[in-house]
Amino acid sequence: MKIIVPMAGMGKRMRPHTLTVPKPLVPIAGKPIVQRLVEDIAKVCGQPVEEVAFIIGRFGKDVEAKLMEIAASVGAKGSIYYQDEPLGTAHAILCAEPSLSGNMVVAFADTLFKAEFSLADTKHNTIWVQKVEDPRPFGVVTLSEQGQITGFVEKPETFVSDLAIIGIYYFLDGENLKQELRYLLDNDIKDKGEYQLTNALENMRAKGVVFSPGEVAEWLDCGNKNSTVDTNTRYLGYLAERKEDLVSKSAKITNSVVIAPSYIADGAEITNSVVGPFACIGRNTKITGSVVAEAIVQEQTTISGAVVKNSMVGNHVVLTSREKDLSVGDYNQINL
Repeated sequence: MKIIVPMAGMGKRMRPHTLTVPKPLVPIAGKPIVQRLVEDIAKVCGQPVEEVAFIIGRFGKDVEAKLMEIAASVGAKGSIYYQDEPLGTAHAILCAEPSLSGNMVVAFADTLFKAEFSLADTKHNTIWVQKVEDPRPFGVVTLSEQGQITGFVEKPETFVSDLAIIGIYYFLDGENLKQELRYLLDNDIKDKGEYQLTNALENMRAKGVVFSPGEVAEWLDCGNKNSTVDTNTRYLGYLAERKEDLVSKSAKITNSVVIAPSYIADGAEITNSVVGPFACIGRNTKITGSVVAEAIVQEQTTISGAVVKNSMVGNHVVLTSREKDLSVGDYNQINL
C-alpha cells in the first residue's frame, strides 16, 4: 500500500500562520496535520504501508526532513516530489508519477476524518464523500440506485448532488489513474482553468472502472483558522476517548488548573493559569496568569495576563495583556 499526499498549496486562507510554516505542519492536538492524516490512514489500511509520497512546494530541508520522519513513523519509505506551479489537483498528483502504482490512497493534507473501516475489506476503488449544505465549492459525485458512483462534477454551478468529495481516494491500481492524469496533461484538458482530478476519475469510470462511495463518521476540515481550531477541539476529544496521555511529564504546572482534554507538550510551563478545555500548548511555551481554552498555541511562545479562546497563536510569540484601571458605573455592559 502507498499513500500519496499532495500538499504543495500555499495555505493562503490560514495566513499568517502559514507565512513561515506550510499549512500541513500546523499542529492538531500536538502533531502536524499531515502526520495525523498519515497515521490515521495507516491505521485503516489493513496492510503495511510501503511508501508515503509527499508532493510539496519548495518548503526547505527542515520540512522535508520532518516529512521523512512522518513516513518512518508508520514504517514506510518517504518520497518527496515538487509541484512548482499550482496547476490543479490532477497535475499535483501526477508530480508523483514514479510512485503511482499498485494499491494506493491519495489524501489531500487539509482534511482529517473519523471513521471505522478497513481498506482490507474494500473491493472497489473508493471515493470518500459527505453530504454538505452548499456543494458549489466542492467536487461532487452522483450515485446510481445501487449506490455506485455514476459521475463526477467539479464545483457545480447548478445543483447535481450534495455528496462532496472530502479529498481521500483509494485506488486498486494506481497505473490506471496515472494514465488518465497523463492524458489530461498531454492533451491540455482543463476545467475551470486547471487540470482536475475529477476529470480523470470520470474518464476512468466511463471506461468501466467501478467506484464506490466511502462514508466517514466525521469530516474534519483544516481550511482556515476557525475550522482548524474546531478540528483541534474535536480531535482532542477523540484522543481523550482513547484515554491517551496528553500532558507531558516534563511540563511544569504550578498553581494552575489544566482542564481535560488538553495537550501540554514537553518543556511547557503553566503558572497561575487555567488551561483548557481543548487547548493545545506547544513545546517550551510559557503561560502565566492567563486563561487559555479552545486554542492552539505553538512552540516557544509566551502568554502573560491574557484570556485566549477560539484562537491560534504561532511560534515565538510574546502576548501580554496589562491590567485595566476602570471606573464602571451602574447598568453598564463592557466587553474587553
